Amino acid sequence: MRPLRAAELSDGTPHYLRLAAALLTPRPPELLVLNEPETSLHPDLLPALARLIATAASSTQIIVVSHAPRLIDALASDPTCHLVALERQHGETTIANIPWQDQPPWTWPTR
Repeated sequence: MRPLRAAELSDGTPHYLRLAAALLTPRPPELLVLNEPETSLHPDLLPALARLIATAASSTQIIVVSHAPRLIDALASDPTCHLVALERQHGETTIANIPWQDQPPWTWPTR
């Protein structure tokens, strides 16, 4: 039991701490976009990250872009999550899991 030096930490440790700081901020932004937040994280941390995201989403709009099934599944299990799955067909990106008439509205912050 001794303090760890920064050089002894994995790349994922400071990355997770930065994500936690952004998600737990007392003054969240109106919109937070997380692009592949699972990068460099151990797969066992992804459910905990999903819980942090879900908690933060109660006070800010969060868009998460991810290719990690474990993170996607953990987020999708939260009833407040609106999963939008994109797929590419014939060179066009489309929403795969939601009919166009049922697609969630995008809410952009006012200036």
